Parts: sequence; structure tokens; C-alpha cells
Amino acid sequence: MKISKIAKIAAIAVAFGLVATTPAYAGSAISGGGASFPAALIEACKAPFAAQSSAGDTYSYASSSSGTGQSNSDKSIGDFWMSDGPYTATTKRASLIHVPVVAAPIAVLYNFPTTKKALQLSAETIAGIFGGTITRWNDPAIVADNNKATIVTIYKKDRQGNPVKGKDGKLQVLRTQTVSGNFTLPDQKISVIYRSDSSGTTENFTTYLNKSAASIWTKAKNKVFKDAFPGNINSADNLGRVVGANSSTGVALLAGKTPYSITYAEVNYAVANKLKIANVINPAGNVAVPNSIGVSAFLASATQDANGYLTFDYATKEPGAYPLGIVSYMLADTAYPDKTKAAAVKAIATYLLSPACSKTVGEKLGFSVIDGALLKKSQDLVAKIG
Repeated sequence: MKISKIAKIAAIAVAFGLVATTPAYAGSAISGGGASFPAALIEACKAPFAAQSSAGDTYSYASSSSGTGQSNSDKSIGDFWMSDGPYTATTKRASLIHVPVVAAPIAVLYNFPTTKKALQLSAETIAGIFGGTITRWNDPAIVADNNKATIVTIYKKDRQGNPVKGKDGKLQVLRTQTVSGNFTLPDQKISVIYRSDSSGTTENFTTYLNKSAASIWTKAKNKVFKDAFPGNINSADNLGRVVGANSSTGVALLAGKTPYSITYAEVNYAVANKLKIANVINPAGNVAVPNSIGVSAFLASATQDANGYLTFDYATKEPGAYPLGIVSYMLADTAYPDKTKAAAVKAIATYLLSPACSKTVGEKLGFSVIDGALLKKSQDLVAKIG
């Protein structure tokens, strides 16, 4: 009898223990995937999102490419999908919307010993390098870009370090300063490393080249670099010198191992691969840095349609605009079969846009804050998820 009584007490204790360790809210486990461009921010915000979710929601993210994200959205593989370019294929279902949730610069990354001063490159020079007409680092065009007086714009900031905007929505200039260029460039062959997979990063990069240097980069944008390349990428001059790699991780890793190479990827890939970051000479003739403020200045000139698609103004004369700023869209549904999951996706989008993610976490990783009129439009689109 005593043994039986003890066994019952133990059973009750175990039962209470199991109940006590069960979370109060099970929540939804959401899966996302697609573009590699926003992956670092999405991953870094995963734990803080889960910690603040009153519903107990969590998410995972599989980084691949915009092309994969778009394809998976057609097949409903996962719950949300990221794309760095608008998805306009005929296979896209009508209930899918584009929500700009992540902003960042595409950085031009290069690998060779220099002083602490960064290279500065014009759109025409970048197009020539990636298009195969500029093949050595001491080419006159690169020398000219880096050995002349240029202007740098300093914007006003508030006490939290955010750029101050006027009533017209434009960033307020604090001052400008003239910087004299003096750069000795090496007589070395340029190795060009490009994204070989279908990529929204490539689509945005080739759009910039075509819109900003059309006489050099004569082909229109394309998610596949070799299809946008203005010449013969397989010519004898390009073989072994112009090479591809999958994903931002792949191109940065290969560039880090290839002396005198150049590539394009997110800013946060530079440090890990010991790559340097070039500044860009914008249409105003100013040297623009690939940072949050430069991207904000550029995005302020963009227009947006009802689908959420952004059209960038590559000719903007905003003095500090970094013209290789892009957004990554969350492809989300307005008609999820599972409304609990729909609410969780909406909560994830809201958190990615919040200062807790975009500023506190994002700026340290080289991402930019979506704010002002663009933030309001993104929030309006988030409200349609359901």
C-alpha cells in the first residue's frame, strides 16, 4: 500500500512537472526563404523577435537567392519569401504582395593592398570594370576617379544618430567638404567575380549599370549576370578573368581568396573576407558612402506603385545619395489558408520594419532603416497580409 501511494504521488508530480514546463503559448513556427541579401538581418532578428512575441511565434529562414524565393512562392513552399527585385512573372498569384522590409547598399568590394582611404569609382568606371573594357587597376579611368577633388556631404543627425528630414521629406545637409584625391594604383590585372545564380542583387546591380552608364553597359537588367553582360563573357580575354560564384557568400569568399579582384555584395561580407569597400561617385558629383544615410538619401527619391514595387531615380541629384541602395521585398499573401500563420507573418514583417530590428540590429550589420513615407507605405502593405 505504501509503495502504491508513493507511486501515485510520483505520477502526480510528474504530471505537474510536464504541465509546468509546457509553454503558455505554443505559437506558430513560420518558415521563410529566398534572397541572400537580407539574410544576415533576418537571422540576427530571429531571437529578439521570438523573445518579444506575445503569441509565442518563431521563424526560420533559408538563405538562397531571389529566384528561389520567387519560385518557392509559386509552390507555397514555406510561409514568406524574400526577393530583391519585383516578381512580375505570369505564375505569380494575384494574392501575393510585395512589402519592402529591408534596405541596404550593394557594396562594390575589392581585394588589394591600399592605404586606409577607400577607392572611389564613377558609374562609368564600374560599368567598364564589370563589362570587361577596363581590365587593369591602373587604367586611366580608375586613376582619374581617384586623383581629383571630390565633395562629401555631411547630413544633420538627431541625438539618436538618425538623419534629420525637413518638411519636404529630404535629408537636411549640415555641411559639405572637399577632399583631394591622391591614389597610386597597382599595375595589376582586375579579376571580376560575379553572381552566377539567379539573383535580385544582380538584377539591381545591372539595373544601376544600365541606367547610370548606358553607353557602356548596353544591356538591360537581368537576374542572371551573364545574360546582362554587354559583351561576350566567354571571349578569350574574359576566360579565367571574369568568373562566377553562387550567392553573396560565394562571391565574397572567392574574392577574398583572389588578389586584385572585385565583386558586388552586401557590406557585411567585407570584414570576414578581408575585402575593402569602394565609395561611389554619384550623379551630383559627390562621393557617396554605402551606409544607412547614403541609402536613405537615395530611397527618398524612389516612387512606389500599388503593388509595392519601387522605381529608383538613378539620376537623382540628392548630394549624398548612394545610388546602389536597394530594398528587399517580403513576398507575402493576402489570402493565407491558415489565418494563425497569416497573423504570425504579419508580426514578422512588422518587427523587421521596427527600430528594434532595422536600427538596433541592422545598422551594425550595414543595413539601412526604412523610414518616412516609405515606412508608412510598407506598414499599409503589411496590414493587407491575412
